[in-house]
Formats: sequence, structure tokens, C-alpha cells
Amino acid sequence: MIIGVTGGIASGKSTVARAFEALGAPWVDADDVAREVVEPGEPALAEIAARYARDGEPGVLNEDGTLNRRALREIVFADPAERRWLESVTHPRIRARLTEHLARLQASGAPYVLLVSPLLFESGQSEMADRCLVIDVPEALQIERTAARDDVDEAQARAIVAAQMPRAERLARADDVLDNSGSEEAMRRRVAELDRRYRQITSDQSHEK
Repeated sequence: MIIGVTGGIASGKSTVARAFEALGAPWVDADDVAREVVEPGEPALAEIAARYARDGEPGVLNEDGTLNRRALREIVFADPAERRWLESVTHPRIRARLTEHLARLQASGAPYVLLVSPLLFESGQSEMADRCLVIDVPEALQIERTAARDDVDEAQARAIVAAQMPRAERLARADDVLDNSGSEEAMRRRVAELDRRYRQITSDQSHEK
């Protein structure tokens, strides 16, 4: 069984995933895979570099041939058409690579595996999951954590939160919710509850077969 894990920025997705991992559930992070597919030598990076190459200029590449993420981000945030083009190049490759990673984890004999993705719903990656778990925190806490973690002011943190899927919509699409606004101990207790539930579901499904 694949559990999709998502949540807004600074909701603690990776921390929660590590708590599941400690109970025997491995995970793959879509953000890590998104970085993999634009590394030097990858076809996606070649396409991106070609599109934004300028005469005698590096375009969106650094001197060492790696992707200049800041330069690319400025382009796609300013032009929705460019963002759609970039997604058409990267999203299918991310999905294919995620499928490979998940298959490898499933073959390990784990009771279930996690697909951790900030864009689980927006990217359609939720279709790859059997259940979707939303890590939820109040927006005020998201803004506070984002400002502290990313060293941005409150206005920037608010803009980042506002640009994401609305909290109510995420919650409406969840099969399970983990409130991560309390203590680490409370989070671990909830993870243990969900772990028992997921193991039971997996066990029930195997008996049905």
C-alpha cells in the first residue's frame, strides 16, 4: 500500500515521515526526485538549458553546469505559460522516477510505503497513492515557522502560504489527517495510531486476496 503524505509549507512532512520510518515504513520524497531529474546529464536539464540559452550567456545554468534554480524560478513565476512548459518537461519524468523508487521500496517487504510530496494533489501524484494523509497546522503557525526557517519576513511567508492549495481544500481531499501543531510526543502518538491502522488495512487486503 502506498500512503501519499502532503501538507502546506512548514507543516513538518519530513519529520512525520521519519517518525513513520522509525516504525518500519520507508519513504520517498518527491522533492528529492524533482531535483534528481534536473541534475547534469539528465535529459530534462538539457531541454531546459536549450530553451533558455542566450548568446554567450549561461541562461539558467551555473558555471559548473548545474541548474540555476533562482534564475529558472524567476522566469516561471513571471510567466504561467513557461511554468506549464516546465511542468510538461519535468512532471512525467518525476512520476516515472517516483514509480521506480516506490516499486523498489515495496519490494523490500515493508508493510506499506510513503510518498511524501508537497504537491501531491496539485501534480496528480495522489493518483499513485492508495490513501492520502494530510499533515495539518494552522496557517499562523505555518507563517511563523516559514519566516524562521527560510529567513524571510512575515509578508513573504504569508505570500508563500497564500500561493499554495488552500488548507480547507487539502483537508477535504484527505483520507487521514495528522494535526502537527502540538508537541513532538503528540505527533509520534498519532503516527503510531496511523501505523497500526495502515498495517491492519494491509493485512485485511492480503487476506481478501
